[in-house]
Amino acid sequence: MEYDVKDLSLAEQGGNRVEWATQGMAVLTAIKDRFAHKKPLKGVRIAACLHVTTETAVLMQTLKAGGAQVHLCASNPLSTQDDVAAYLVSNENIPVFSIKGEDRDTYYRHIHQALDVKPQITMDDGADLVSTIHAERRELLDHIVAGTEETTTGVIRLRSMAAEGVLAYPIIAVNDANTKHLFDNRYGTGQSTLDGIIRATNRLMAGSTFVVSGYGWCGRGVAMRASGMGAKVIVTEVEPLRALEAVMDGYQVMPMLQAAKVGDFFCTVTGDIKVLRQEHFAVMKDGAIICNSGHFNVEIDLEALAEMTEERRQIRENVEEYRLSAGKRINVLGEGRLINLAAAEGHPPSVMDMSFANQALAAKYVTENSGTLEKRVYGVPEEIDREIASLKLAAMGIEIDELLPEQKEYLSSWDMGT
Repeated sequence: MEYDVKDLSLAEQGGNRVEWATQGMAVLTAIKDRFAHKKPLKGVRIAACLHVTTETAVLMQTLKAGGAQVHLCASNPLSTQDDVAAYLVSNENIPVFSIKGEDRDTYYRHIHQALDVKPQITMDDGADLVSTIHAERRELLDHIVAGTEETTTGVIRLRSMAAEGVLAYPIIAVNDANTKHLFDNRYGTGQSTLDGIIRATNRLMAGSTFVVSGYGWCGRGVAMRASGMGAKVIVTEVEPLRALEAVMDGYQVMPMLQAAKVGDFFCTVTGDIKVLRQEHFAVMKDGAIICNSGHFNVEIDLEALAEMTEERRQIRENVEEYRLSAGKRINVLGEGRLINLAAAEGHPPSVMDMSFANQALAAKYVTENSGTLEKRVYGVPEEIDREIASLKLAAMGIEIDELLPEQKEYLSSWDMGT
């Protein structure tokens, strides 16, 4: 079996951590048991480009239980948990191509190695797999039935491809499922981002000024958790409705150039480029801490910061100090990459449980509907979303009411007024 991981001797450690994560993933475990019995993915080849974490390992086990042949590579150079990669190769016989800290060339070589399975389904987290297929591996398109996409950033890229008429096969936007973005993006990103920042810096949040750039679901989560730890939160936005919502949620809202003068911590979660750039660095306080929790590291203009820098050093693991003129220091966390994975462990298992349940059931859905889907981006079918929510509630021991027949009739009528 072909693979490329850091060290297979880490497999036992990885296995213990996967076991721990599984305990918080009751929904995906239930789906895995169902898949093992019915084999809905029997013989299906899947190339997955995801963060190689303990939670992803449980998804890989689920797909394999369903009969799929899976190749896995990383969707970010710093997000791999090397012990988990070793476990998947040694204990699950799943080809993995992923090493934490790999350079750009290795990252894309690993993507190509994952694609060598000649996938019928692609499973992406940021659309690098899809874009590589369209740009360099078009010979694979004859085999591909459909794909899934995990992130806001990836969905944006794929919808752009569909709008331009270049998307060559259908994609299910897993990110758009309510059981994904309302929980993974908000509660998962919120908690794991603060976890990464604190692990990297060991700085106190209480009393600090924390600037969140972008008030989508991820930004809402980061702002909520920073505020809950006692920080004074400032939100920067370009969308009037989101800015208004942030104001109504109790946060200060202002342009980044103004926020840059007062912030102690800065976290970008926009999905766009150059959110923090030269004019912002120039007015930041000495010792400002900047990081990113969006998918790619382009949100911070690190090239512009490097040009302004007289000296830089690694002052602490995952903290690089940029010393500007007059001795001012700006600290960049995790090379500007996803701080919740670069310096911490990513989202907790209980939220990834729902996200990866969507991935597994979406793979089953596209397999069953092969040949009927158009070359565009689809949402997750509502019945899948509702099923996952019901499974999650059951796993939590929570029951809810059901509508009476006359209540259903009332909700579907137009002539039953006051």
